[in-house]
Amino acid sequence: MNLSLFIAKRIYGSRTDKSVSRPAISIATLGIAIGLMVMIVSVAVVLGFKGEIKNKLTGFGADLQIANMEYAHNYESLPVAVSDSLLQQIQAYPLVEHAQRYVTKPAILKTDEQFRGIGLKGVGPEYDLSFLKKYLVEGEIPVYSDTAASNKIVISRTIAREMMLKLNEKVYCYMMGDNVRARRFEIVGIYETHLAEFDANLVLTDLYTVRRLNEWEEKQVTGVEVRLKDYGQLDEAYSHFMGEFNTRLDEYGQSYCTSTIEMLYPSLFAWLGLLDTNVWVILVLMLAVAGFTMISGLLIIILERTNMIGILKALGAQDRTIRSVFLNFSAMLIGKGVVWGNILGLGLCFIQQQFGVVHLDPETYYVDVVPIQMNWLLFLGLNVGTLVVSVLVLVGPSYLVSQIHPAKAIRFE
Repeated sequence: MNLSLFIAKRIYGSRTDKSVSRPAISIATLGIAIGLMVMIVSVAVVLGFKGEIKNKLTGFGADLQIANMEYAHNYESLPVAVSDSLLQQIQAYPLVEHAQRYVTKPAILKTDEQFRGIGLKGVGPEYDLSFLKKYLVEGEIPVYSDTAASNKIVISRTIAREMMLKLNEKVYCYMMGDNVRARRFEIVGIYETHLAEFDANLVLTDLYTVRRLNEWEEKQVTGVEVRLKDYGQLDEAYSHFMGEFNTRLDEYGQSYCTSTIEMLYPSLFAWLGLLDTNVWVILVLMLAVAGFTMISGLLIIILERTNMIGILKALGAQDRTIRSVFLNFSAMLIGKGVVWGNILGLGLCFIQQQFGVVHLDPETYYVDVVPIQMNWLLFLGLNVGTLVVSVLVLVGPSYLVSQIHPAKAIRFE
């Protein structure tokens, strides 16, 4: 066995040592454990938070949208023609998981006591409703048609609460234009996603009704929502559809325009991007704390073992060998701290993921409990990084061994 490793193991395994360095060693180990625990929890929370918000945004608006070029600059919805063959062409692209048409129109919901502006969104039979069903709190979401009026709407709990509406109640909806038109809808479902920008406005109904209210032709819709198989391929898919549609006119002379969900909601994605900066700050601080506690612990150990260092040097041990003893010993302490850090960090993440112990204000954070997402590859990287960085910062202080002279060290007490 390597001599330095053998001596390091003997020092580490000593149970009768009542030296003053034991508290310092315990503090250093605890520093590593707490630092790694905080890093694991921070990464898991940020990944979970970003994933939850991104899933809600793409649930409402998909990864890509193909709409009218002038739609973003107008209050009223502008149409583009989307035939069945064009929808199939979009669906046939290998990166696409699902494509669905939609039609929107500004409207006003009114009761005897309340009224508020909403965005009426009409969807057809191909529309994937699994996202809203996940957040449905009352009632049901019917299968909407593009050939017949259902006169049924799904509203958010925010709208229901503010307007004092209940399930199965009927409410009038007014559309402004050259003439004011009214429709009477039945509330068949209530959802709640805590994403205020959508919960405060979105009301779902059938595509046929909204298209008729817009006085559009059968093929005309507000746009097509495109969901990808892998969100990581968003840029590639965007480039493809931009080249395919942004230079094309439909049969009514309207221009197509392709947008990503990140373009449609830049402020929210910029906010999510800032969370990465916060994580990096936490990682650097925790590694710095762990490194400083290990450095102070190593210096105390070296000073306390001065007599042993002198004896080893007198027996012919080189400085490099003695340095290796203390670096190996420190690596064992770091390894112990890493193990406990994983137990604490992963344990807290598991408890939060399964039981949702820590709650948040959904009006501020868009979620009601702290979300957790486990990424084992990142956790492995944190473990390796903590171990490597903690050992590397000890290389410099370990050179203190070369400044110790055998004759003085042997007499040292």
